[in-house]
Amino acid sequence: MSTTPLPPPPRGGIPPVPPVPPRPVAPPPPVTVTAPVPPPVPKAPPAAPSRGSRIPSMEELVFRAQDEGVSDIHVGVNERPRFRRRGVMEIIEDLPVTDLETYDRWVAEMLQPEQIEQFRKNMEFDGACTFQDKIRVRINLFISLRGPALVLRLIPLKILTIEQLNLPSVFKDLCHYHKGLILVTGPTGSGKSTTLAAMVDYINQNLAKHIISIEDPVEFVHFSKKSLIRQREVGIHTLKFDNALKASLREDPDVILIGEMRDRETVNTAMKAAQTGHLVFGTLHTNSAVKTIDRILNLYEPSEQPPMRVQIAETLVAVIAQALVRTTDGKRAAIHEIMINTDAIKDYIRRDEVEEIEQIIPRSGFDGMCTMNQCLQRLYEEGRITEETALESSPKPNEMAMILRGRA
Repeated sequence: MSTTPLPPPPRGGIPPVPPVPPRPVAPPPPVTVTAPVPPPVPKAPPAAPSRGSRIPSMEELVFRAQDEGVSDIHVGVNERPRFRRRGVMEIIEDLPVTDLETYDRWVAEMLQPEQIEQFRKNMEFDGACTFQDKIRVRINLFISLRGPALVLRLIPLKILTIEQLNLPSVFKDLCHYHKGLILVTGPTGSGKSTTLAAMVDYINQNLAKHIISIEDPVEFVHFSKKSLIRQREVGIHTLKFDNALKASLREDPDVILIGEMRDRETVNTAMKAAQTGHLVFGTLHTNSAVKTIDRILNLYEPSEQPPMRVQIAETLVAVIAQALVRTTDGKRAAIHEIMINTDAIKDYIRRDEVEEIEQIIPRSGFDGMCTMNQCLQRLYEEGRITEETALESSPKPNEMAMILRGRA
């Protein structure tokens, strides 16, 4: 086997191996970091242009509310102020969102430093104040999710009479009773205090009585006329409502006005006062006269209800359930269910047949009784309310519709 000889190496030895160029290395792909998207931050409502750059004082706002026929003012930090007009909430368009500084300034106009400290301690406050001896407001301060807030209820210093309120004449008859319990009931904002103030004012002007009122707070301010009237406010003139009510029995009263019958103890004391020769006025948050009796009885255990039923039958003079409706002239009018405690009704209360009373009331107009539907029918026939208002305000709309169809 033959082999081919390799060529001889060049002189000078083995040639150098040429260097191998490095392979290009691709750069790493860029890393994208995705940040979490934060939730949208709720924005405060846009501030409306105010009158110039000046925020009005609370006194100016209250007088403006009175001029515009407003019943309540609602203010809260981080919120636009609102008026309640004829039962409807309205934003005050020319006022901006209320900040804490403005809120504190408005509160300082109405409350004393010790009252503000009480609010900070209890986180709630009830009171009242008067602006220029012309407008009185009931004040409620509280804390909400958005911050401190307040509600003002405007109370005119001039007390309207029974005639000016167009109340039935039976209201005057009730004022002439010497003893017993008269209840004015209805939801919040239904004019119960206004009706009671008119009845107390009638007694004050026409009868020589000693009237004591216990309220939290005092709303309508009365001045002694033919009667001697003394008003006490819980938290200012007495420490506890129950203490003042019990003490009133030893103060030679003829008439006792209770702001609200709120619990068993108040009801028991009011019953005792009514049974021992005093005329007692009180309020409850019920929508009808018949439900008022059930509401009082439900404050007691089942075993206690039979004797209480007898006490109610013997003590009660009348129950007036009230509500407000919008009228065609841009105002509001009161409608009533009036139950006078006649012998027939006393008998039904004793026998625990309260539901039968609903059948008696519409047929007892000669005793001064009436139902809310009968009040609505009268207002509709006088042209003071529309058919739509009558139907939406009726506690028994089907019956109201039948009445209206009968009129048509």
